[in-house]
Amino acid sequence: MKAAVYQRTGDPSVLDVVDRPVPEPGPGEVLVRVAVSGVNPTDWKSRRGDGSGAPPRHGWQIPHQDGAGIIESVGTGVDAKLTGERVWIWEAAWQRPWGTAAEYTVVPVRQVVRLGSASFDLGASLGIPFLTAHRCLTVGETMPDRLDVGALSGRTVLVQGGAGAVGNAAVQLARWADATVIATVSSAEKAQLAVAAGASHVINYRDEDVVAEVRKIVPDGVDAIVEVAAASNAETDSQVIGANGAVAVYADDGGAALTLPVRPLMVPNVRWQFVLVYTLPAVAKAHAVTDVAAAASSGVLRVGAEVGLPLHYYPLDEVARAHQAVQDSAVGKVLVVTSES
Repeated sequence: MKAAVYQRTGDPSVLDVVDRPVPEPGPGEVLVRVAVSGVNPTDWKSRRGDGSGAPPRHGWQIPHQDGAGIIESVGTGVDAKLTGERVWIWEAAWQRPWGTAAEYTVVPVRQVVRLGSASFDLGASLGIPFLTAHRCLTVGETMPDRLDVGALSGRTVLVQGGAGAVGNAAVQLARWADATVIATVSSAEKAQLAVAAGASHVINYRDEDVVAEVRKIVPDGVDAIVEVAAASNAETDSQVIGANGAVAVYADDGGAALTLPVRPLMVPNVRWQFVLVYTLPAVAKAHAVTDVAAAASSGVLRVGAEVGLPLHYYPLDEVARAHQAVQDSAVGKVLVVTSES
């Protein structure tokens, strides 16, 4: 099989596309013929490492956590009836060398989810963005543990960076659950993407006063904030979060320090919650997988420019270019086509 591999960390040039034996699924595992592999910021950050050029933890690494394809065979202890199922994959490469940037990969059976008739493009886009967004929408004390139609009825959610991959996922999931969604963006182009995703209100933070605009929409403040740039937006978030609300931070804002005003947040009992999808509590992870799968199978989750998430395709041989595109903050979703679907 063809597989993208790196044996030392560094810039995209460390990625090589090589021939490797097709792996055999072990006990509790499945072999998936990967059709599409999704690229996320965490993939290039792991590939870059700390800049020392040190080898990855297993000595070699096939990158990418997310993907979609067809189960080719199963290991012992796995129901053989799964063979031939169309599935999406989550966290394939987390603490394992077998990512989805290959024609085949092996993963524990619990990390594949039936895709049904949904597209492989959607399946390869679900894992990190949608599971992260689900957690961000469910961590507050006044927010539900699960998402479904009506779960967020009567609640208002602010999505900072509504045109990003996680932002888009948060908008789609929150609207599915009947929330009022306010999205912030940095340009007119991105405003159109946020509207296409389903945002009820869009604020261009370069041209408008976010605090004033949010307070016009919801005078008592929002119930939850999905936050991509906590250090930059801390003052704004502190002024628009409502009583008992939660600010869910899922990105490190370039490593900048976060400063919060204690008293203004203490009085309304506001929560700041940090979110990393890999280390979520097991119950929260299970809820996220189940709910995202349900939304996808019902047809309410989509990808593409028409829903605010333009798709950018690269063949497996150009995986380094795909990484560079994500590293350069490509607007939309970068996908690597690994085999014929």
